Order: sequence, then C-alpha cells, then structure tokens
Amino acid sequence: MKKTLALILAVMMAFVMLTACQDTTAPLEDQTNVENPAEGTEAPAEGEEAPAEGTEAPVEAAASDLQYVLDKGTLVVGMTDYAPMNYYEDGVLTGFDTEFAQAVAEKLGVKAEFIEIEWDSKLLELDSKAIDCIWNGMTITNEVLNATNCSNPYVVNAQVVVMAKDKLDTYKTVEDLKDITFAAEAGSAGAAAIADAGYTATEVNAQTDALMEVASGAADACVIDITMANAMTGEGTSYADLGYAISLTEEEYGIAFRKDSDLTAKVNEIMADLIAEGTLPALAEKYELTLASALAAEEAPAEEAVEAPAEEVVADAEAEQAPAEEATEAPAEEAATEPEEAVAE
Repeated sequence: MKKTLALILAVMMAFVMLTACQDTTAPLEDQTNVENPAEGTEAPAEGEEAPAEGTEAPVEAAASDLQYVLDKGTLVVGMTDYAPMNYYEDGVLTGFDTEFAQAVAEKLGVKAEFIEIEWDSKLLELDSKAIDCIWNGMTITNEVLNATNCSNPYVVNAQVVVMAKDKLDTYKTVEDLKDITFAAEAGSAGAAAIADAGYTATEVNAQTDALMEVASGAADACVIDITMANAMTGEGTSYADLGYAISLTEEEYGIAFRKDSDLTAKVNEIMADLIAEGTLPALAEKYELTLASALAAEEAPAEEAVEAPAEEVVADAEAEQAPAEEATEAPAEEAATEPEEAVAE
C-alpha cells in the first residue's frame, strides 16, 4: 500500500513539474516571437526610407543643371575646330570662345573641358549629357531657341559667300549665285542660309572642310560665318586667294544649354560681370570680333557710372566751399561797418 501511494505521489509530482516547465517556457517563446516580428517590421521601414533617399538625390541633380556641373567639377563644352572661336595653335586649344568658357568656368569654381563633336549631332550630344553646353560660335536660330535654353547673344555674326577673289566682281548679288555650286557645314547656319536663298549645297562635316572644298575646286563657293572668313581667308592666311563680298544673313552667337537649365541664368550673370570687368571687351578686341549690341550697351553705363560720381564730388565740393567763403566774408564786412557807425554816433 505504501509503495502504491509513493508511486502515485511520484507520478503527481512529475506531472506538476512538467506542467510548470511548460508554463515558464511558453511566455519566453511568445516574448521571442513578439520581439522578432517587431524587429522584422522595423527593418523594412528602414529599407523603405533608404531607397527614398536614394531616389531623391538623382531627382535633385537632374532638376539643377548648375548643381550637376558644380558637383562633378567640370563644365563640358561641345565644340568644333573653328577659328577664331575654338582652334588649335601649336597644339594648344585657344580662341575667343575657349578663353570665354575658361573665364566663366573659373568664376563657377570648376574646370572647362572641351570635346570636339559632330555639329549636325550637337543637340543629341547636349540632351544625352555627353556635353553640358554648345559653345562654338553657334548662331541663335529658331531651332536652337526651341530645343535648348540659350544664353544672351554675345557676338555679332553674318553668313557670307566665300569664293575665289578673282570671281568676286562677277558675283555681286544673291541672284548672281544661281548657277554656282556650294559647300556648307551640315546643320549650320550657312547651310540654312543657302536653302533660304533657294539654292542647294554639298554638306560637309565642318566649316573648315567647306573652305577646303572651294580651295580644291570641288565647289565654286561656300557659306560660312564671317568670323571664320575674316580669320582664315585673304592676305596672310592659308586661303589667301579666297575672299567674300556677299552677306546672306546677319545674326548673333549664343551658348546653348539643356532645355529649362538653370545654368543659363548663371552664365548670363557671369557674362555681365565679365563685361563690367573689361574681360570680354578685351577678348573681342584680341580676336577682332564685335560684341552683341546688348553687351556693348552694358559696357557703356559702366564707364558713365565711374564719371558721374566724380562730377558729383566736384559739385559738392564747390557747394561746400561757397558757404565757407560767405561765412568768412560776412564778418569782415560787418567789422568794417561797425567802426563807421561808431564814428557817426
């Protein structure tokens, strides 16, 4: 009997102990399961924020062309070999637009980098961000204005008909040109001017190639920028036997940036500073170019502003001097009359 009772008690104690172990283990398991899901839900939240931050940065960079250029530290300029704007001298790139772009880049705190492009593909190069701007004696046309954000005009230009000097007297009007063959750079203002005149042209890769076509006799004439014609034809140049007498258009140069780019306004601001400092007028004189009328107008007030204060200072000095003289003279007169009155008394 005692053995049976002891066995029953042992079984009961074992049951109680087993139940107790299960009760204490369950909460621990439950607690672990609660904490882990919490951690699991926090991780995705952090993961969701990280992509959000990752997507915001490119949007901001894309929204600001200026910040994009500042962040990478370079202003990439699309250009062609075109004197006197961008050309090589003893293997070194120089020219009006080259020095102009370098001056602007310096004020931006970045480095100007120049890449030669196919002129006919200039807009594709710009939109793909292969370049940051087209800065190469680019004529401001409706196509440029519609497809880009263009700067203020900075240099006056014209499209002129270049041919052998001994033929200039034969061709004096646009109508006289109807029977001759032309060459022009593809996608250039010269090619457009020929088309607008009702003629056709053999298109080549660059304006310099158009000149070579005429020099070799492959074409009777070419239409190029007057800036290039002045720099590369006539006495003392490589094309001493070529010249021009007819102008098809008059136009102005501008710098093309991407559509809605905020870089345009900043460059316009720097351009005005370079005018006021005299940098741009000095470059125009160096390369024998004429600044656009708007820029020339900005240059004049700067000179007047210096002279005006000088005149005002002189006027103020005279005005201050007059009272001083009156003040010193008046007592002298009074002093002279007082003794006379005293004698009369």
